[in-house]
Amino acid sequence: MDAASARLLVSPEGRALIDSLPPYDGARAITLGAELRAHGADAGLVAAALTQSRLRADARVKFGDFATGMLFTQDGLEQATRLQVAAEHARRYRSAGVRRVLDLTAGIGADAMALAAVGLEVTAFEIDQATALVADHNLRHWDRARVVLGDAMMLAPQLDADGVFADPARRTSRGRRHDPRDYAPPLDDVLALRGRFPALGVKVGPAIDHSHVPTGVEAQWVSVDGSVVEAALWCGPLALEPGHTALVMGAGGAHRLTGTTDRADAGPLGDYVYEPDGAVIRAGLVGELADLTGTHLLDPTIAYLTSDSPVDSPFLRGYRVLESMPFKVKPLAAALRARGIGTVDIKKRGVDITPEQLRPQLKLTGTGRLTVLVTRVAGQRTALLAEPLPRP
Repeated sequence: MDAASARLLVSPEGRALIDSLPPYDGARAITLGAELRAHGADAGLVAAALTQSRLRADARVKFGDFATGMLFTQDGLEQATRLQVAAEHARRYRSAGVRRVLDLTAGIGADAMALAAVGLEVTAFEIDQATALVADHNLRHWDRARVVLGDAMMLAPQLDADGVFADPARRTSRGRRHDPRDYAPPLDDVLALRGRFPALGVKVGPAIDHSHVPTGVEAQWVSVDGSVVEAALWCGPLALEPGHTALVMGAGGAHRLTGTTDRADAGPLGDYVYEPDGAVIRAGLVGELADLTGTHLLDPTIAYLTSDSPVDSPFLRGYRVLESMPFKVKPLAAALRARGIGTVDIKKRGVDITPEQLRPQLKLTGTGRLTVLVTRVAGQRTALLAEPLPRP
């Protein structure tokens, strides 16, 4: 989106047009656009409004009902913090006694909204004019929040604040930036601000290598409903405790795991197999979780845990093992057919096959349903026929 389109959208006419649109329907978008133009609406505004209608529909995954009334850019929506995670960020700042926060990379304003909603004073910097206009619109309900157009890395050190937050850009036209030195601004440059602002938090890519995590900070990986959505580094008073943590959020609430990154022991296959939450795996806390739950690894190199008794934990997805066999397609298909299975949920780790490749090779026609875990057990390629346990 360019600045001219953003100015159209934030105008009274633009907001009125967007709010008047029906729920987004991609099949009707072209026809609806033609109808609006035929009734005299500006063509540029119509195109921008229909794009916003689509983005608002997509944004409900992250923002729920708050998406109604917000404006978005495509890149801003993709990188924006989910509302419930942004609320956790905001509570962390407030609990640390922070009252004035500099948001160095406002984007569409998601984190600034959450910070302002808990009563903090927020100055949100955005270097792109169109995105700054979008953020200013999204923050319009909070008097204690303001958007500044400019380079935060140049301006922020001159301001007074007792907390800083940053969410550096991690995308290019070619895809994601995995090296923190390629972030915009680079991670090291953001972390260098700790000398001026000890209460500093910075979002990083969930795939960040542990070698890039400084000592003395809390590195936290977060999952929502089973999907890893972010990692963040919390410095100074924002760190609940130095080290690696995992925050697992879902219908059952939020659960935090912390501990050492020591590896778990491996042992024989038990009657139950468990898949650790992705945030736990990314944080390197599988060994800690194994100690906590009395489980062990199936294989020294694979993040599946096993035990002879059921385990109830918000950090695990469990399966009861019905049958185990060396992984070969024909014997696996025969075993599934013998059980009357027609639908399989395939999970794989440590083997060179994808569910999309395996499923059609099985040629199943039954009515039952099972989960097939294709992995390595004690170094051997193995297929496990299993049924999911009820979620905790």
